Amino acid sequence: MQIQKYETVTVALRRRVALALVSVGLLSTTVPVPAIAQQRSGVAAVASMSPASTPRISLAEAVALALDVSPELSASRREIAAAAGQIVQSRTRPNPELGYSLEDTQSRTRTQSLQINWPIEMGGKRDARVNVAEHNHDVAGADFDTRRADIRASVLAAYFEVLTAEERVALALASEELADKATDVVSKRVLAGKVSPVEETKSRVAGAGLRIESSQATGELRAAKLRLASLLGRDAVDVEVNSSVADAIPLLPSTNALRDRLRASPTIRRAQLEIQRRSAIVSLERSKAMPDITLSLGVKRPNELQRNQILLGISVPLPVFDRNQGNVLEAVQREEKARDELAAVNTKITTEVMQARERLATARDQLDVLVRTILPGAKSAYDAARVGFENGKFSFLDVLDAQRTYFASKSQYIRTVSEAHRADADIDRILGDDAATPTFSGSQVIK
Repeated sequence: MQIQKYETVTVALRRRVALALVSVGLLSTTVPVPAIAQQRSGVAAVASMSPASTPRISLAEAVALALDVSPELSASRREIAAAAGQIVQSRTRPNPELGYSLEDTQSRTRTQSLQINWPIEMGGKRDARVNVAEHNHDVAGADFDTRRADIRASVLAAYFEVLTAEERVALALASEELADKATDVVSKRVLAGKVSPVEETKSRVAGAGLRIESSQATGELRAAKLRLASLLGRDAVDVEVNSSVADAIPLLPSTNALRDRLRASPTIRRAQLEIQRRSAIVSLERSKAMPDITLSLGVKRPNELQRNQILLGISVPLPVFDRNQGNVLEAVQREEKARDELAAVNTKITTEVMQARERLATARDQLDVLVRTILPGAKSAYDAARVGFENGKFSFLDVLDAQRTYFASKSQYIRTVSEAHRADADIDRILGDDAATPTFSGSQVIK
């Protein structure tokens, strides 16, 4: 399963954030980021959503749970069961009819008749009816597969949305903590008369702005957990994701591999089955043009003759006016419509999956540039500004500007990772499950 490719990756972005904070010297190496963050009111609000007793749910478990509790899939299963009932009903034959008639009310001249009328279907109507019911069942199964792929992709997107939201919260709180530490340093310098009190005011204003960003990130995390919880049939407080896959980068599938998977996608398969179903309906409607016959067998007893008489009969409708021609025309046109819809769906999902692949490729290229160039450069500039600030060569605003650039680069990294997962989820939504998808290895992850 493609889910495994995320589970085998154990690179955590939060760990790199903590190491970066230690490297710039504004946090003590003996205090981990989570311990500091829990002192903040924002983290307390987030922690209240996911108590320590709540077990972390893996991506595979989240997908399995969503598929198990989904009301949409439950409705699809009911439709499949209903279609199975259609198959049973289509195999039944017409019921015979029992008829009784009475002629004359006088006992001496009264005649009573009792007969059985047995309809016999002609033209292969029963086989055609069974064929249509079986295709209805197949289409219901294809609808189930399509909804299953939609739910699975939604869980993938929501799961990584929670992960990236958690990383944004950690990054915002770390930035806020750094600003507070720097503000303390500025305050001490103001007391020592080394810098103007204006610098302290600016630093406190900047810290307040970062606290607002932290609050926004916390709200985004709550919303992300609510979206995931709604798919899992749980409360948001019961959702705690596995952060070990936070930095997993989806593989970029080849164009040929995607085209091969397109042929077996649930959407294409559903459109193909619809053509077969419509073709079966055409055959059924054409079989109805052949009139059925009705055989009659009975007994008649006239009281005047005082004996029983055998009744034999046969009736055949004459297809003079109604030859089911209108229904045949409708069925043929709907079959052609289904063929046109297949062509349209094929073009649409091919375009969508290739666009999603391009989004994934772009995200991976951006991540490569971020990791190789932007993040190291921003960190180097921040380190230089911090050292200059400690030596009195730069103001706090210079340090804050370098810090914002560095953390903005990290935020861009998180957003790009999130975009990569959204693009990969869109591919899964269109193509469905693919057991042949390779899993990640450590060398396949952009670091």
